[in-house]
Amino acid sequence: MSRDFPTLSRRHVLQGAGIGAAALTLAACSDSGPVRPSAATDNSETQKAVRIDSWETYRNTTDEDFPSVERFAGSFGVDVTYTSAVKDDNLYYNQVKANLAAGNDIGADAVVLSQPMVARWVQLGYLQEFTKSRMPNVENVRTWQGFRDVAFDPGRRFSLPWRSGFTGIAWNKEAIPEGLNLVSQLWDPSLKGKVGVMSSMQSTIGLLMADAGVDISSPDWGEVEFSAAVEFLRQQVTSGQIERIKGNQYLDDLKTGDTIAAFARSADILRLNEEAGDQWEFAIPHNGGVLWTQDIVIPIGSQRRTHVENFVNYYYNPDVAVEVSAKTHFVSPVEIRDQVVNTVPAEVSSNVVVFPTPVTLQKSKAFRHLSSADEQQFMAKYQTVLLAAGG
Repeated sequence: MSRDFPTLSRRHVLQGAGIGAAALTLAACSDSGPVRPSAATDNSETQKAVRIDSWETYRNTTDEDFPSVERFAGSFGVDVTYTSAVKDDNLYYNQVKANLAAGNDIGADAVVLSQPMVARWVQLGYLQEFTKSRMPNVENVRTWQGFRDVAFDPGRRFSLPWRSGFTGIAWNKEAIPEGLNLVSQLWDPSLKGKVGVMSSMQSTIGLLMADAGVDISSPDWGEVEFSAAVEFLRQQVTSGQIERIKGNQYLDDLKTGDTIAAFARSADILRLNEEAGDQWEFAIPHNGGVLWTQDIVIPIGSQRRTHVENFVNYYYNPDVAVEVSAKTHFVSPVEIRDQVVNTVPAEVSSNVVVFPTPVTLQKSKAFRHLSSADEQQFMAKYQTVLLAAGG
């Protein structure tokens, strides 16, 4: 049984969250045209370059910060550009959707997106199919649920898992020396105005639902449980307990001290500590965290599909994959147990949010796949909390 959330009698909207309305366009609204675009001709033989648009917190492309890009480029004779163009799924989509619908090149040959947005691109026919016969290392993908097969892309024809991690709670260790282990501790009056959450619906609502005892991976929950979590979030916002709801910029608020506790991704906090000193702690809440996965896809207009396939296949090599996880702190989609034991120092391999144990995985659940109707309904409800103006 899940506990009940407090509810409010009036509708409220987030004031001063600093989120542009364009970034929050409904991910499930219908804008598909009557004719689906056709995949572009693959000109990889003559075009010796490839561009991957990824998330800001996975942005570095040097050999030091993103291992082995230069080695891949040298081995395949291809210039690689790995960008930080994706700061928010919906914002990125708004920038490229006209070209996607027309089947045009969007500038990127591959894009890393959260799974709800990938599901939308699959549905709209905006992606090219991977030629897995040229990608033998796909066999190294973990057998975890959601890695080898997903409901929105059976058989993983148009998408492949790229990186995963955990959403939990983070805090400034000096400001909160006693630490945190429950989401409910963020609602302590002493933290009023100093709590941040992310604009990602599945991360934020997923944590709230898990804290209430809901198994977010189960098909057994629906509109009642989701609405209760949204109303609880609305209460924390309108009371001033939560000061900010942001995308990746939630890290900036932690760095400036505008927030001292937040919903956060594990890898983000590990990287933040590397960049700005060991000031923050991360924990998967006792009542459960969110296991998320972002996928890599090939837009319909890319003329360099072979380069992308070679790139993904290269990073699915376990020896490369373990190096990437150790450096970036994201959970690899590849089974790398042997490589961790043999090549990674114990102080690194012992980090269970990078190299998770079965116990760690049991503490976190993946947010279940939503139908198009549920996605539209739930996002519309969630958006009323995010928008700076509304009825």
